[in-house]
Amino acid sequence: MHAYRDMYAQVFRGGKDVVLIGISADTPEELASWAADDDFPFLMATDADWSIAANYGIPLRENGFLGARSVVVVDPEGKIAWSVQQFRQADPMAYDELQAAIEAVTPTDEDEGL
Repeated sequence: MHAYRDMYAQVFRGGKDVVLIGISADTPEELASWAADDDFPFLMATDADWSIAANYGIPLRENGFLGARSVVVVDPEGKIAWSVQQFRQADPMAYDELQAAIEAVTPTDEDEGL
């Protein structure tokens, strides 16, 4: 999640027309503490029973945990516009791909008359 925090302004437009939600199986209390300690500028949500993961088709390993970080981009109409089941968080190109997917579904400054 630190990489998402560090890339927030660039990839996630600093939250302008983009809502980033980090989801994990941690308890709400653990997430709140982690978010406060590490100054995350985005929302955190708990998925203790992995129902959110299941709804997005994210597979679990045999031990019941996610095999890798998955990323889903949902467009303004609520439809999945882009997803990857194994996001390569250490690969800078992965963030370029994610940024392109976000830009494809968010208005540009020209669209907003700026």
